[in-house]
Amino acid sequence: VDTTPRLAQWRIASLSSFTYRKSDPFKIGLWNWYLAVERSKQLVVRLFPESASVSRERPPVASFVIKLVLSSPNRRTLVHPGVCDKELKSDNFVWSVDTLLTGRFIIDVEFLDLKIAPPSGGEPSSIWSCYSTDKNSTATALTCVSRMLSEAIHTDIIINASGGSTAAHRAILAARSPVFRSMFSHDLKEKELSAVDISDMSFEACQAFLNYIYGNIRAEEFLAHRLTLLRAADKYDVFDLKEACHESLSEDVDTKNVLERLQFAYLHDLQMLKSSCMRYLFTFGKIYEIRDEFNVFLLTADRDLIAEIFQEVLAAW
Repeated sequence: VDTTPRLAQWRIASLSSFTYRKSDPFKIGLWNWYLAVERSKQLVVRLFPESASVSRERPPVASFVIKLVLSSPNRRTLVHPGVCDKELKSDNFVWSVDTLLTGRFIIDVEFLDLKIAPPSGGEPSSIWSCYSTDKNSTATALTCVSRMLSEAIHTDIIINASGGSTAAHRAILAARSPVFRSMFSHDLKEKELSAVDISDMSFEACQAFLNYIYGNIRAEEFLAHRLTLLRAADKYDVFDLKEACHESLSEDVDTKNVLERLQFAYLHDLQMLKSSCMRYLFTFGKIYEIRDEFNVFLLTADRDLIAEIFQEVLAAW
């Protein structure tokens, strides 16, 4: 499929020797798309997005406007000139052509607009009119905010962690955490002393926590401190960080960390992580690979957690 920024053109030599054909993927906007044609009593044209791109990489399309044109050497047919309001997660956008075309023909799909809904909600906006501007503006703002932390620009609060201290900004901490906002709004020692003590975090983990709040955390930094970051997110009510840690910890459970994470999930009421650990141990039978470690774990585990474990064992059996 040949493409320009908003137009896809698929040239088909002939449908006489087959009844169905699917195109290679082509990119329009932020997503990969496919075209397919099916020949029966009618000619049916289908347009559909690549599902992986929709579910994991970008917010779903709230609506789009396209124009579909079929043309052959002797005929040009405008099949769909109007607006099609659908979510990108829909399986197919289907157009039927009453006249059965044979021989060589061309399918033109013109994407007059593509819209995405903001992750935080609200009205969808065109990716071509403002998406790149918003993206660049956001990236620049994040860079400036992260420099405020790394270069200690006009800092007004000291964060004391185990093993070191760093400077930060009350306004940014308060904007990201209702707990910090409460500290700085009431006559507490943190407001009076212009310092916050986080003695239960190492300096490195505290720095990772602040980097997340300031929008500048590195992937390796996040992975190294996920458990501590989740505790801090829970303590200071940074919901999005808690969810990110919870999801990440659930994705790489293995025999070396499953018991630690099961205990952690129980203590912090993390249902997804607890379920992942239980399934890994009992549904997939990994408990047989760590029998000795599991027996030691049961000697110190909470009674309610042991009851849940045996319920899971019975369900698996």
